[in-house]
Amino acid sequence: MLSKEERERLEEIFQQKAMGVYKPFPKDLFKTYHVKRGLRNEDGTGVMAGLTSVGAVIGYYIDDGEKVPMEGHLRYRGYDLSDIVRNCEKENRFGFEEVAYLLLFGHLPNAKVLSDFSRLIGNLRPLPEGFTEDMILKAPSTNIMNKMARSVLAAYSYDPNPDEITAGNIIRQSIELIARLPVMAAYGYQAKSHYHDGNSLYLHAPQPRLSTAENLLYMLRPDNKYTREEAEMLDVLLMIHAEHGGGNNSAFTTRVISSSDTDTYSAIAAAIGSLKGPKHGGANAKVMGMMEDIKTNVKNWEDDDEVRAYLAKILNKEAFDSSGLIYGMGHAIYTYSDPRCILLKEKAQTLVKQNPDFEKEFNLYCAVERLTPEVFAKVKNNEKVMCANVDMYSGFVYKMLGIPSDMYTPLFAVSRIVGWCAHRLEEVIGCNRIIRPAYKSMVKSKKYVEIDKR
Repeated sequence: MLSKEERERLEEIFQQKAMGVYKPFPKDLFKTYHVKRGLRNEDGTGVMAGLTSVGAVIGYYIDDGEKVPMEGHLRYRGYDLSDIVRNCEKENRFGFEEVAYLLLFGHLPNAKVLSDFSRLIGNLRPLPEGFTEDMILKAPSTNIMNKMARSVLAAYSYDPNPDEITAGNIIRQSIELIARLPVMAAYGYQAKSHYHDGNSLYLHAPQPRLSTAENLLYMLRPDNKYTREEAEMLDVLLMIHAEHGGGNNSAFTTRVISSSDTDTYSAIAAAIGSLKGPKHGGANAKVMGMMEDIKTNVKNWEDDDEVRAYLAKILNKEAFDSSGLIYGMGHAIYTYSDPRCILLKEKAQTLVKQNPDFEKEFNLYCAVERLTPEVFAKVKNNEKVMCANVDMYSGFVYKMLGIPSDMYTPLFAVSRIVGWCAHRLEEVIGCNRIIRPAYKSMVKSKKYVEIDKR
């Protein structure tokens, strides 16, 4: 193996070489060749790349060719997410398993079907014999997302029929992964906590009769203890993260990979890799880092003028990570509101009432949400309509639940795998054509030079 010094020296050499080859393309070239950067139109709307009946993300409408803002809606198989969440709350029951069934099978289950489906998930939770020791504990990772991707790929070797892409086989694999990914995530975290952080190792066996949310808290906490309110809060998080249309980066990744007719494990592992990125699922960790920075540098959290001034510094690339971004604000589709954020903020308010120590911090989050649009308009001279997105409050809620920051994005994946599996099924069965967009080459033809003449 290379020493640290040798590795750093190699990286320095490679950096210099790469900077001579890989340079940002001038933005005008994208217009010249009609390239849709990021598969986005010039007005920020997404390029129409496919059809789906899984989920619908609604944040604006087009009138006479103009993009008109509207209140946001998220629909799972046609059902409004807010209705699903509020009805589960009203009936005092956990809802993630119902959402999983709805997204996979396209309709709401009755009580008997839901009970059978939940029992099936519970019975499928235990990992295959030897899997924990050989695939998780023997190679603990400092990043749980990478460990989850590796675990999903390893699951291929434990499947007696891993490559068949019939609907029945893909659904069977999907349900097994939906059941086991929470265990892979929890055990991956416990291995990291023990082998890299020096803490005691806790491997609690998943309980078949508990909901997914209850099981996660049961497996993550050393004493297995949690309250009903905590489990309900986590259940809401799982419901609102389960699906977000076919165009989000990880769902589109799933569809691109699946369009090649590869196996389920390869497609889902790729989706986890996509979600890990700070521009996608890792954004909630960015919000937490930004808020810690604000808390440190703003002396009076209740002074709007002081908060405004620091937000302006962030936008001017003078504070936090110098990106010029206020994380947790704005969305590619939602304009006036992100329905997931509304639901999450309501639950956060409920938790804050039970935990007054978090009230001041919660009010600071609300101030950032309230003040950012006006600060953005002043600093950028842009009256863009923007709202807080789901990442604004998700990390804060995880924090109130006592969930370690290493698990924020993994819990997102534990939920979103449901949507990924539904999109995979739809792509393999309903589309049946490999996704292959075009790229314009910017290199002119060159004549090969013999090695002794270079």
